[in-house]
Amino acid sequence: MRESLVPVVLMSHTAHIRSHRKPRRNASTLAMRAGVAGGVLSTLAVAGASGAANAAESTTTQTLDLSALTADLAAQVAQSADATQQAAANYELQAERDAAAAQAAQQAKVDLADAKAKAAAKKKAANEAARKAAAEEAASRSSERTTLSASASTSTSTTSTVSAPASGSVATVIAFLKAQVGDAYVMGGTGPNSWDCSGLVQAAFKQAGVDLPRVSGDQSVAGTPVSLSNLAVGDILYWGSAGSAYHVGVYIGDGQYLDAANPSKGVVIQDLSGYPASGAVRVL
Repeated sequence: MRESLVPVVLMSHTAHIRSHRKPRRNASTLAMRAGVAGGVLSTLAVAGASGAANAAESTTTQTLDLSALTADLAAQVAQSADATQQAAANYELQAERDAAAAQAAQQAKVDLADAKAKAAAKKKAANEAARKAAAEEAASRSSERTTLSASASTSTSTTSTVSAPASGSVATVIAFLKAQVGDAYVMGGTGPNSWDCSGLVQAAFKQAGVDLPRVSGDQSVAGTPVSLSNLAVGDILYWGSAGSAYHVGVYIGDGQYLDAANPSKGVVIQDLSGYPASGAVRVL
């Protein structure tokens, strides 16, 4: 009788230990895991592509922004340069104007000083010429004054006599008066560039050493009365009554007199026929 052969299954000596046995993986689990892995890879791929695209777009945007910024900066620099150039031009123009104004002001000061110097020289020359003629005039006037004083003693008019020094000169008085022609009339003015009528007469006779009263009324009786038909150069003319005259002037010959007339005329020479005087007195 044949012996039946019983297959013998050889097992690993560790087969009976459960922890050493590898569990079987079925197809569905592997498939699921493969899908998940593919999805992850796809997501990473998409994310990578998207990041690359965004990076590219960002780079492009930054490039465009940088170009625009550069252009804008260049425009601002150009505008600033234009503004600086214009400001420099304006400053240079203003400097030229200021220099011209300063030069004009300086020239005006020089001209004014020159005019004053010429006027002073003119007056000085006139006064000097008058003083040189003083001696000659004093002799001829002395005898005439003596005659007038004798005839005035019989006059009924009230007068007061002002003594004149021997060196007194009508020429000095007239020269001084003519040097003031063109000066302004100012009430109460006593010179040197503005006068009222009595202030001018007082200053003129003071040049010859005669001290006259200050106001017209007193000057009208401060000498020997003279008729208007017997006037001589240097006689004081007055308008109004003797002792209360309201205006005075000095006779300069040829039917003319010189006075500080009024604010509109100033110091002028006028014809006696146009404004006849009320009377006259002689102190030189």
